[in-house]
Amino acid sequence: MPEDIGGSERMLQQWQASIQEKADRYQEMATRVQGLSISEASKDGQVRLTIGSNGILQHLEISEAAGTKRMAEVAGEIMRTLQRAQSRIPELLQQAMAETIGTQDETANVLFNEAKKNFPAPPSDDPPAAPQRAQEIRFGIEDDEQPPHGPRHAAPPPPPQPNRRPPRAQDEDDDFGGQSFLR
Repeated sequence: MPEDIGGSERMLQQWQASIQEKADRYQEMATRVQGLSISEASKDGQVRLTIGSNGILQHLEISEAAGTKRMAEVAGEIMRTLQRAQSRIPELLQQAMAETIGTQDETANVLFNEAKKNFPAPPSDDPPAAPQRAQEIRFGIEDDEQPPHGPRHAAPPPPPQPNRRPPRAQDEDDDFGGQSFLR
């Protein structure tokens, strides 16, 4: 019997050592990720920013030259630059995981997939395609035969008549019975 107890104790110690090693690797990964920051600049260099590994803006610089642009353009450039920076978070997270806990770890894959979902690739910088002209839809009764001078147009409806109050009787003096309300 003493051999079984000794073997169980060794197995328990190995298990505890394995758990501690894994916890240490996760702590190292968390420390690395927390220390990461990402800097990005707009294509024209007028906007520069830095975000933390959580995607939150830490620093923003807007050049004086951006003052010649409309504020909506500057705001759009800030957002595009921020999205480009945030889209790099999953890649940096994956790199930190590969160096510490490995990419085969199930928890690592869950974290990576969550980061990809929260920080997707930014939309393309290509200008949006011109919207196609919508087909005209008409409602109503169509006549089989149209007059030769083109489609019939209905005359606009007459303007509504203003509502008029009936004239008040001379002896009617609101609710004061002919008395002054200032007593």
